[in-house]
Amino acid sequence: MDLFEVIFVAIGLAIDAFVVSVSSAGTGWINSKRAVFRLSFHFGLFQFLMPVIGWFIGSKLEPIIATYDHWVAFILLQIVAIRMIGSGAGPDRAAASTDPSRGLNLVMLSLATSIDALAVGFSLAMIEVNIWYPSVIIGLITALMSLTGIRLGRVFSKKLGRSMAISGAIILSIIGFRILFS
Repeated sequence: MDLFEVIFVAIGLAIDAFVVSVSSAGTGWINSKRAVFRLSFHFGLFQFLMPVIGWFIGSKLEPIIATYDHWVAFILLQIVAIRMIGSGAGPDRAAASTDPSRGLNLVMLSLATSIDALAVGFSLAMIEVNIWYPSVIIGLITALMSLTGIRLGRVFSKKLGRSMAISGAIILSIIGFRILFS
C-alpha cells in the first residue's frame, strides 16, 4: 500500500470518530485540555490498535467475528446515544454522569468507532501488508480528525446550547444504524 491509499483508508476510518468528537464536544464536557487529549488520544489509540489486532488474528477468526461485529458497534453507540439524550433533556446534574471523555463512555465510544478498523486489519493480513506503517498513519489521522471535530463541536455548542447533546445522540444513533445495515 502506498501512502495515498493508507491516507484514504485512514480518513474513511476516522470519519466516525470525527462525528462523535463533534457530538461529544457539543455536550459541553470537552472543555479542558485533559478532556480534549483523552478523547482524541483514545480514538487515535483504538484506531491504531484495532488493525493490529485484526492483522494478528488474521483470516482464521474473520468468519466468526464478521457475523456480529456490526451488532457490537450498534449496541455500544445506542447506549451512549441514550445516555446523551438523557443528559440533554434532563437537569444539568444528569449530564455530570455522561462525560464522553471518561470511563465506560470513553471506552464504548472508542470501541464503537474503531470496530471497522478491525476488518481493515483482517484485509491487510490477507494481502500481506506490513501492519505497523498503516496502523500508525490511521491512528494519527484519527487523532487529528478528532481534535478538529472537538473544535467544531465547541463552536456549534455555543450556538446551539443543550440541544447539541440531543443532536449528537441522534447522530450517534444514525451511525449505529448505518454500521448495522452496511
